[in-house]
Amino acid sequence: MLFNSLPFAYFFLLLVPLYWVLPRKPQTVLLLGAGYYFYSCWNPKFLALLVASTVMDYFCGLAVARIDDSKKRKAFVFLSMALNLGMLGYFKYVNFFAESLQVALTQMGMHVSIAHLNVVLPIGISFYTFQSMSYVIDVYRRDIPPTKNFIEFAAFVSFFPHLVAGPIMRPTTLLPQIQNKRTFNVGQFYEGCYLIFWGLTKKVVIADNLSPIVNELFGRWVTIDGGLAMLAIYAFAIQIYCDFSGYTDAARGIAKCLGFELALNFNLPYFATSPKEFWGRWHISLSTWLRDYLYIPLGGNRGGNWFVYRNLMLTMIIGGLWHGAAWTFVLWGTYQGVLLVGHRLLEPYLAKIDPVNPMDRAFWRVTRIVVTFHLVCFGWLIFASKSLQQVGGMLTAIVKRPSIPEANYLVPVLIVVLPLFLVQLAQYLTKDLNIVARTPWYVRSLFYTACFYAFVLGGNFGGSKFIYFDF
Repeated sequence: MLFNSLPFAYFFLLLVPLYWVLPRKPQTVLLLGAGYYFYSCWNPKFLALLVASTVMDYFCGLAVARIDDSKKRKAFVFLSMALNLGMLGYFKYVNFFAESLQVALTQMGMHVSIAHLNVVLPIGISFYTFQSMSYVIDVYRRDIPPTKNFIEFAAFVSFFPHLVAGPIMRPTTLLPQIQNKRTFNVGQFYEGCYLIFWGLTKKVVIADNLSPIVNELFGRWVTIDGGLAMLAIYAFAIQIYCDFSGYTDAARGIAKCLGFELALNFNLPYFATSPKEFWGRWHISLSTWLRDYLYIPLGGNRGGNWFVYRNLMLTMIIGGLWHGAAWTFVLWGTYQGVLLVGHRLLEPYLAKIDPVNPMDRAFWRVTRIVVTFHLVCFGWLIFASKSLQQVGGMLTAIVKRPSIPEANYLVPVLIVVLPLFLVQLAQYLTKDLNIVARTPWYVRSLFYTACFYAFVLGGNFGGSKFIYFDF
């Protein structure tokens, strides 16, 4: 069931009034049932995986809290990690590693046939396994007491607004909201409706209208010239942002309508002035998860520079592999690690550039934003490509066959991107992501009217799935 579909609209419109007339405990039971129904609409068979992860981590959390022996406590943490990472590894990576092994053996002159398993990737498994596993780790660290109420814990794991594509919520943030009483707040509900509307507008008006152009140009990468190759990369950068941030905006809005607050997952990432700042603005819940559960346990900033660089590289490579079972994702993660290490090396020199004149300071900031955006876009080329040959081919086109993009491709891209840019520029300059909601009523009316007509006249209502459902 997709947020951008009529079945979800019917589901949500029936759920909300029923939810708010119930007391807290029945509300939680209803949330659990809604989460399992929502997930089952994709494939009921894989609901067993969600339940298995939930049951195992519930009892592991109780055991870790009850036992004092350090070795035994760690054993239950490892059990949780083995189950969750084992499920994730089998369904997401078994064929990738098998195929990679077969290629390596062939290159060594050993012709071995390794069976390709017919494995379907369960939707959202990368998200709910990380969330459920982090609960056991947080209980082990004494950051949160274990919950003894299985219904509340299961509702936490299966909370449907963010179940299949995030944001990845911490137990310390979401679980208390499930355990505490929730009261209807008109302001929160209004803000939730705005986020749903804006998120779906980004998805069906911008991302889904860019999708055919991106797919066509990346699909015929062998023959396109440099101008179309650049346009394809820029269009994909906007498409993946609007698709993913549109989902999380809608997820946050749906949660607000139910009395919950989910973490901000995107904060104007293309206005970042450095790779480090970009990862503080893009997919924030994953960035902080990798920082707290991988980078810091590896050693973080402790030790010499080489240890820090190693930790950054390992974190980003694993983060790249989390996105998908392909060498392009490994390369993308490696590239992101190189950017972070490179920025760390250059940071002392960049800090010395401190223009005094306001115009010079603004020019320097714009320059850093433009450079960072293009560094990120090169990463998106790697991310979106199906092979390393495609990456090289499109780069060759850009360098050897530069051109101005054809109007029949350029104009549709500009039509959907420019309004988004103006809204985000206003958000950036005012440092207020909710600037639209705080403008005078007549400005809001014009904005909502424009979005409504764009939604109705230019929206893609084919119910296309969100990009991050594949991860």
